[in-house]
Amino acid sequence: MRKQWDPDELIEAWTLVEADWELVGNKTGATRLGFSLILKFYEIEDRFPAYAEEVPTAAVEYVASQVKVDTALFAKYSWRGRTIKYHRAQIRKAYGTPPPSEADEERWAQWLADEVCPVEIDRGRLAEAVRQRCRSEHVEPPTDGQLERAAASRTCWANPGCWRS
Repeated sequence: MRKQWDPDELIEAWTLVEADWELVGNKTGATRLGFSLILKFYEIEDRFPAYAEEVPTAAVEYVASQVKVDTALFAKYSWRGRTIKYHRAQIRKAYGTPPPSEADEERWAQWLADEVCPVEIDRGRLAEAVRQRCRSEHVEPPTDGQLERAAASRTCWANPGCWRS
């Protein structure tokens, strides 16, 4: 996710619309701000942020003004535990994108081994190929960390279990 956003881009990408407000519901404080930010991040990137610093500061400020929560509360949003798992599940359901299953990973590994790895060796492009495939199949892609670990070893692409290591 890029860090610099001009005001028009912030408004276009990070403004909460009616369907977003229905999901935000009656959440308050840090939970309201954190949920709103991961919701818009997911809409933009087709994935969840891995950590708070991945969310652009300008977006935190802009979304905080919309949800009427102090930006400092974003630091109190928990990135582990039941709350964020529930938030991610709500967002996945709203977008109709389930997390990847073992069968998905096996299928992607075979596709990579058969079609992509013979013509591509760059780790970043291999990971991006998987992300694009996930988008086309409407499945949440593996995390960046999972993709990076898999890309570190081309043999890992044929072993989907290593994506979960």
